[in-house]
Amino acid sequence: MAVHTDTELLQMFRSDNSSYAFNLLVRKYQKKIYAHVRRIVIDHDDANDVVQNIFIKVWKGLEKFNEDSELYTWIYRISINESLTFLKKKRTKFFIPIHNIEKEMSSKLDTDTSFTGDEIERKLQKALLTLPEKQRVVFNLRYYDEMPYEEMSKVLGTSVGALKASYHIAAKKVEESLLGH
Repeated sequence: MAVHTDTELLQMFRSDNSSYAFNLLVRKYQKKIYAHVRRIVIDHDDANDVVQNIFIKVWKGLEKFNEDSELYTWIYRISINESLTFLKKKRTKFFIPIHNIEKEMSSKLDTDTSFTGDEIERKLQKALLTLPEKQRVVFNLRYYDEMPYEEMSKVLGTSVGALKASYHIAAKKVEESLLGH
């Protein structure tokens, strides 16, 4: 199967091939978006639900997508917002304070049979759960997705300087957590 550029997918979507183009777009981005969401919400089933919501929003919004940013930047922005909204709703639904939901997600890592990482990855994920959500998002985008700060700035609507500072602080906290300080 040929990999289409985002521009080609948008052209196809705007022609009479919208369903086919959307299917190709989902195939192109689903694994990356799932991995990104999974690192935020931790639970496999929750991540699947959030990813489904993301692509529903993408489908509904694609016709109005004005190409002010790259398509994947726009999809990442939706994925971050949906992930954080999901966690917020989860807290509200169960009246769980912020530190308890992270503790709950951390304990799920120990019992999650679909978690594919080794013990070091599990410890890193637990360390990441000690970070505030926005720092965790910045860390994930930079460390896992290797996203340049300039692109992160577009996705998150934050200055490059603030993102660098946030990443540095997050990395320091993760390092301290891993070293047991």
